[in-house]
Amino acid sequence: MAKKKRPGVELEFRNTALSDALQTQDMAAVAFALRHGPTVVPLLRAGARDNPLDRGEVWTYRDPATGQIALLLFSDAVHKPEALPAAVALQDPEWLRQFLVTHGERITTVFFDIAGPHPMQATPADLLAALTLES
Repeated sequence: MAKKKRPGVELEFRNTALSDALQTQDMAAVAFALRHGPTVVPLLRAGARDNPLDRGEVWTYRDPATGQIALLLFSDAVHKPEALPAAVALQDPEWLRQFLVTHGERITTVFFDIAGPHPMQATPADLLAALTLES
């Protein structure tokens, strides 16, 4: 269980429903989990603690050979490979939707839990469609 401590607050950096959905490789369940829970996002730069509007700078992977960009998302901070930047954020469904609206055309693919235990991949367009469905 990945937890981060702040004075008087203990935050869990995970989405159990997303982890369960990835285990079964069920895209409908992944979509439901994304619409109703947070997503762990690696950050290049962490947000300012005293500014709730500063959510940090999202880290993306750019393939050096092709220039294609991938967004890596995690169901639990413990699934993030050590090689990635150390900072993570727990982002809500609206943040993910807005991020994909803003940057989706530049992103080639989105990977969930890329290093396991149950990796999955989707297109930004598929995720955006899943996030805008009524549940």
